[in-house]
Amino acid sequence: MFTPKTERIESLMADHLTTLKQMEGLLSGNVNMYIDYANIKPWSTKLGWHVDLKRLKQFLSSFDNIQSVKIYAGTLVGDKESEDFIKELKSYQYYDIRTKPVKIMKFPIEAASIPNDSTAIIKQFIKSTLIKKFDIETVEFLNTKFLEMNKAGIYCIEDRKCNFDVEVGRDMLLDYKSNSIDTYALWSGDSDFADPIEQLLADGKKVILFATARRVARELNDLTKSGLKIFDIQKIREFVCWPKEMKCKRGPASGVPKL
Repeated sequence: MFTPKTERIESLMADHLTTLKQMEGLLSGNVNMYIDYANIKPWSTKLGWHVDLKRLKQFLSSFDNIQSVKIYAGTLVGDKESEDFIKELKSYQYYDIRTKPVKIMKFPIEAASIPNDSTAIIKQFIKSTLIKKFDIETVEFLNTKFLEMNKAGIYCIEDRKCNFDVEVGRDMLLDYKSNSIDTYALWSGDSDFADPIEQLLADGKKVILFATARRVARELNDLTKSGLKIFDIQKIREFVCWPKEMKCKRGPASGVPKL
């Protein structure tokens, strides 16, 4: 059952009754939710708006049958913004936070010591199957660009990695073994979750994917034939987006508080 936790949410209900009824139907029985933050954060580029995790917490807590909401987010150790973000999430006292240090991988790009037609540097960033399609001019052009970066003082490229696919899949299956959850709601569109989802569906469990149009992997779309339900988060934008990204702001004259 949906019972609004804030006046803001209550003020939005009248315009979103169909969506809320749909969510109540999807989130049946005891529900556990799994939010892979590294996957949903980039959605803002495609959507043009951001998921506000405080507002999301207020919205999800309005459903009285959601038992747990696990959020998976990496911590960039030593980075104040990253560490403060994790502290803020913990302060909400609603989310079950799963975090681990972000790995920083370094890739050398010193091009002066390799032949101009070598793929030694390129193959660190591009799959070999694609490199094989390159002509020699393309390889030489890319190595020339690396040399230009070297002249500018750049000899190494850093990449950050913090993948939670194993942890999410493990938690879903552990929750299944407890035999107390009816519906599993996953916020991601990553194909790596296809196996645990397929297993849950095969065992008669209900799985809901919260995602956005055209951001769901083919392997997950294929599972809709086996019962996977996909809910487009655009439908709940007004409930969970940043305040400045609301489509409209109704003032006191309409009897509704400003948002």
